[in-house]
Formats: sequence, structure tokens, C-alpha cells
Amino acid sequence: MSRADVMLAYVPQFIQTARSYKAVIDTEGPEFDLVRTNLADILKQFYVETATAWGLDLWEQMLDLKSYAGKPLEQRRSRIISKLRGMGTVTVVLIQNVAESYSYGSVAVTEYPDQYSFTVKFIDERGIPANLNDLKAAIEEIKPAHLAVTYEFTYFIWDELDAKAWTWDQLDALALTWNQLEVYS
Repeated sequence: MSRADVMLAYVPQFIQTARSYKAVIDTEGPEFDLVRTNLADILKQFYVETATAWGLDLWEQMLDLKSYAGKPLEQRRSRIISKLRGMGTVTVVLIQNVAESYSYGSVAVTEYPDQYSFTVKFIDERGIPANLNDLKAAIEEIKPAHLAVTYEFTYFIWDELDAKAWTWDQLDALALTWNQLEVYS
């Protein structure tokens, strides 16, 4: 239902049929629809999770991030959320929150104080995240300079393959490349 129809419903019947009033309503109704649509779009920009390309441009500018205008919206959102989460005292939980904001599932952060290092291990998803370089840059920005970081990835291992007890024909029927088999779930 258009805004013009809604506006007409609020006036008495005899006015609804007046040509001059109907002309005003028919003109103003679409304008109110446009205002309503634009307001809804502006509201989306206040939240990184719903922001569109132009809103993400503003978020990146506000946070002094290099523009990622050509990249997918989800990667841009992950980077912005990571930057927002990365503010404050650096703890294992903070590093974990930043790493998980890159939407590649859960991570485990293990610290090794005697070695001045910590490890970020990807648990839920197998393989290497597509935006690993962005994640590494975010971790480098928030971690103390004297700490080294190591990244661990999860892959499909031979023991899991053996547990499936497939014949060669069954495995061949999957038609997987080696790279696809490495991340098979």
C-alpha cells in the first residue's frame, strides 16, 4: 500500500473524491514513500552489520582504515568490526574476539608467556580463511610488539579419512580435488 493510499484513508469520503485534494495526495504520497525509504537506508548505516557500501565507506573513514571499496561487503564489515573490538587493553579474549570477527568460525588463542608468543588456531572451519591477510594486519595492530604470533589451521587428516572406511570407488565418486579433500567435512 502506497503512502498516498494511507493518507487518503485518514480523510472523510467526500474529500477523497475531490480532484484537487486527490492531486495533492497523488503528488505528495510518492515523496513521502521516498523519504521513508531513505530514512530506513540511513538507519542501516548506523550498524556495521547492516551498512551498505556507502555506509561502510564512512565507517572506514571514521576508523582511519584504508578503503576496501572493491572487496565484498562481508570482508569490509569484518575488518571494521575487528577494529572496533580491538580497542582497549590487549588480552587473550580481545585477540580471540578480533580473530572471530573475521567470520571464519571459532578460534582458540593459546599464549606461551615463556616464549613471548601466542597461537591463533582456527577450529570450526577447515583451510585458510580468504581474508587471512586482513586478520593478520588486525592482530599485528593490536598485539604488543614483543609478542610473536603463529596461525594454525585445521585440515581433513588421514585418521578421519580412515574412520570413514571408504573404498577407492566411493572416494573417487566424490570427485574432489586435493584442495577440496583437505577441507572436506
